[in-house]
Amino acid sequence: MIAGDALVELRALNKYFGSNHVLRDIDFSVARGEVVCVIGPSGSGKSTLLRCVNLLETPQSGTVRVNGEELTDPDCDIDAARRHIGMVFQQFNLFAHRSVLDNCMLALTTVLDKQRDEAERIARANLERVGLDDKIAAYPAHLSGGQQQRVAIARALSMDPALMLFDEPTSALDPELVGEVLSVMRRLADEGMTMIVVTHEIGFAREVADRVVFMDAGGIVEQGSPATLLTDPQEPRTRDFLKRVLDPGSR
Repeated sequence: MIAGDALVELRALNKYFGSNHVLRDIDFSVARGEVVCVIGPSGSGKSTLLRCVNLLETPQSGTVRVNGEELTDPDCDIDAARRHIGMVFQQFNLFAHRSVLDNCMLALTTVLDKQRDEAERIARANLERVGLDDKIAAYPAHLSGGQQQRVAIARALSMDPALMLFDEPTSALDPELVGEVLSVMRRLADEGMTMIVVTHEIGFAREVADRVVFMDAGGIVEQGSPATLLTDPQEPRTRDFLKRVLDPGSR
């Protein structure tokens, strides 16, 4: 629970896939300007939680409120609400037949009805923001995985989101390319972007997060500052997970 100006509020959230109870009575808030990293074992519900924030997954019960609007209200215009929520996936999901610049302009012209000149100005500014202003004419197949993920971030930023969601954004990258993506995310955090990051990069969570949330078996087991949760976890499940992640050779 977060005091102050909550940008994201999830209350009593439950999600099932068939008989599998994936999220169990989740209460979760994120303050405006806060960076929250969500960690936990595979199958703990982390990505499903993230996808419920913008209703890519629809919960069976509970409420989702983002920027003051209840997305779970049947009368909510979910497409309009999603315009304020950027999302970066594990896979880059770029259009292979479009240039880097066109990938970043497409939603601006088709969703926000921007004129092409304005869309190009916004797209160029965000590609410069992620260090790819020299690649605007390139096509995804000619980029490294790290560069493709940075294009995906620039594309999301071009919509001027109030909130950025990152679902394991480095998990599909070769180890030597991870740093360039995390560097961009660090800069966004420094700029005050509200971010929810599902990640296995514990070092990133330690350096950048305002709060770390540990999930297991569909619930939030423990949360706190990185200094507290990553150094002195109180719950046995958290301690066991961190021991396995930070010291893979231990049993």
